[in-house]
Amino acid sequence: SGAHMNIHWLQHVPFEGLGSIGFWAEKKGHTLIATRLWAGDELPDPEDVHMLIIMGGPMGVSDDQAFSWLAAEKQLLCRLVDSGCALLGICLGAQLLADALGAKVYRNREKEIGWFPVVSADGIPSPFAGVFPDTLDVFHWHGDTFDIPAGGMRIASSRGCCNQGFIVGDRILGLQYHLEMTPSGLSSIIAHCRDELVDGEWIQREEEIVQGSGCLATNNLVMEQILDTFERLVQKIRPDRDTTA
Repeated sequence: SGAHMNIHWLQHVPFEGLGSIGFWAEKKGHTLIATRLWAGDELPDPEDVHMLIIMGGPMGVSDDQAFSWLAAEKQLLCRLVDSGCALLGICLGAQLLADALGAKVYRNREKEIGWFPVVSADGIPSPFAGVFPDTLDVFHWHGDTFDIPAGGMRIASSRGCCNQGFIVGDRILGLQYHLEMTPSGLSSIIAHCRDELVDGEWIQREEEIVQGSGCLATNNLVMEQILDTFERLVQKIRPDRDTTA
C-alpha cells in the first residue's frame, strides 16, 4: 500500500453513494471527504484534493436553474481539470467531466437502464491498459450521453450508447456506467427512480435488474483495479505534496 490520499467525493443525491469505492478506500486507509451538494455542503479547496470522484444523479449537466450548486460545481471541475488532480466521474459525474473538458453533453437517442454489455475499445493506453475486460455486463441508468473530449479516447461502447467512457491523459477518467454498484445501492436507485422503468429497447424490468446483481462482484473488481491504478498515479504526480492527514 502506498502513501495516504485525501479522496474527495461529490454526491448529488442521497441515494447514490460511493458503493464499493468506499470499501476500497477504507481498506487502503485513505481519507474520504464528502461534499453532499444536495445538503448544501461547501465544495473543497482544490489544494486539499489528491483525487476527486464525482458520482451520479438524475439531474442533467445543464439543470443550473433547478440546482443552485451546479454552477459552482462545474467551475470547480474546470479548475481541477487544469490542476493535475486525479479525476474519476461516474454517470452524471462523467457527463460533468466531459462538459468541463469542453465536450457536448446531450440526450442519448435511447434511455439505457439495466444490465447491458459494454465492449472495450482497442489500444486503451497505459496506465489503464489491461484494466478493462474486452467485454463486461455492467449496470446502466442514464438518458444522456457525451462526446469524447478533445484529446481524449473512448474506453467502451454498448449497442444502446456509443460513448460509454473516456480517458484524457492518464488522470481523468469518465465512466457512463456503475462499476461501484452494490446490492443495497441497486435497491436504493430502483426505489427512488422506479418511475423510469417504462417500456424501452434498452430498459430492463425491475426483476431483470435485480437478477443481474450476480454481476456486481466482477464489476466491483474492475473498479478496484481502476482505483489501484489511480492510487499509483497520484503517488507519481504528487510525491512532493504533503499526503498526511
